[in-house]
Amino acid sequence: MDRRMFLKIAGIAGAGAALAACSGTAPPAAAPQAPPSGPPGPSVPSGPPDWAALRSRLSGELLLPDQEGFTYQGFNPVWNQRTPAAVARCASVDDVRACVEVARSRVPIAARGGGHSYAGYSTPENGLQVDLRRLATVEVLPGDQVRVGAGAQLGEVAQVLAASGRCLPTGTCPTVGVAGLTLGGGIGVLARKYGLTCDHLVSATAVTADGRVVTASAEQEPDLFWALRGGGGGNFAIVTELVFATVPAPQVTVFSLQYNAGVADVLGAWQDWIRQAPNELWSNVVVRGGPEPTCRVGGCFVGPVGGLTSLLSALPAPASRFVQPQSYPEATQYFAGTGIQHESFVASSRIVRSPLTDPARAVALMNGQSAESYLIFDGLGGAVSDVAANATAFPHRGALACAQIYFKTPPAGATETAVAMGEVRDRLGELVGDSSYVNYIDPQLPRWAEAYYGDNLARLRDVARKYDPDRVFAFAQSIPR
Repeated sequence: MDRRMFLKIAGIAGAGAALAACSGTAPPAAAPQAPPSGPPGPSVPSGPPDWAALRSRLSGELLLPDQEGFTYQGFNPVWNQRTPAAVARCASVDDVRACVEVARSRVPIAARGGGHSYAGYSTPENGLQVDLRRLATVEVLPGDQVRVGAGAQLGEVAQVLAASGRCLPTGTCPTVGVAGLTLGGGIGVLARKYGLTCDHLVSATAVTADGRVVTASAEQEPDLFWALRGGGGGNFAIVTELVFATVPAPQVTVFSLQYNAGVADVLGAWQDWIRQAPNELWSNVVVRGGPEPTCRVGGCFVGPVGGLTSLLSALPAPASRFVQPQSYPEATQYFAGTGIQHESFVASSRIVRSPLTDPARAVALMNGQSAESYLIFDGLGGAVSDVAANATAFPHRGALACAQIYFKTPPAGATETAVAMGEVRDRLGELVGDSSYVNYIDPQLPRWAEAYYGDNLARLRDVARKYDPDRVFAFAQSIPR
């Protein structure tokens, strides 16, 4: 199943993650450049980094643009023209420390995990990209926990846990980095049953802006631990390792219902349906653009086919229907599809806090749009809303759904496509409000800090001032001071 089919069946729940810096010289609309780092401390030497000295400190590699093997590009080719000054392929926490110490207040620095940052923020222009892919060990621990290197991808974590009959609720795209997904919250197909990925975080090891290695948990560095659960990737520190609590891998039933007409009625019925559904059910609606938009309702149910059948009967009759029981490892493969390595797109999001009073107005936004454009409503609620909005940095606990606006585009047409996508985003905001999901980060989003973090923004600013007072990790949409 290719990514297009995946979008049709299940949207791209949780596919936005690894927020830590990348972009291009021809971005979709004039993407803001990263603000300069704050003033250097008195003990920090001035001038550009000594790359040779940094290379001598690394157990991994340091590559410069004129060297063979210099690669830095992420998942989205729209941002490929942005070029870092150097790429450090870190093989240890000490490598990350060396990068932070050498780059501090001299060049922009950003971590790259899975490389799926929607705004390409994992490649700092003329800066130092800290590539964490070599820190990708996944180790099952006693007590149903798992230790995950910050460079590990979702598919790798799922594969290791499957052998022990456990799982970590995450998004569905197998090449997304687990660290970036977690730092932004982590919406996925088990979210209504088990909560967000960040809700399973037990501790995180991180390198702070002053070069310290700290462990953040409920007992140690609690402010940082709070901020790392939904405060967005690229902020506060570079996370190098995470420990999660896992859950038993469930038997599930996946489903897909295709509708070629009556899309507004389907969306209206779906939003009332998902609001009252048991936590075992996760679902989304993928509205596809065109002269007459179509849609697909997809998702999964933690339980047997019989339990799902009665629930599906409450929805309008579809043009076609697919229902199949699967083990959780089979379901992860189903949602992942064939694993496309690169896809060019522009995207954004809006948080739907309550049911749309007129679903037809939302569907009408996709009238006349490209057939490669999608408006994806991912259901929230359930266990997501069982956590208080200020218990973690993720603020959208009481929402009904997250609506992603996802427009595929060739890189050369990204600027024009971003304008069309932005119009849909803004008009949808008039219907549902201006809140947004930071893992679908959008460089053109108005009032983005308030949209991503809501009432948690003030505390996030305090944490940023505490752990990164000199803005070492600053980028275009880092936590504003």
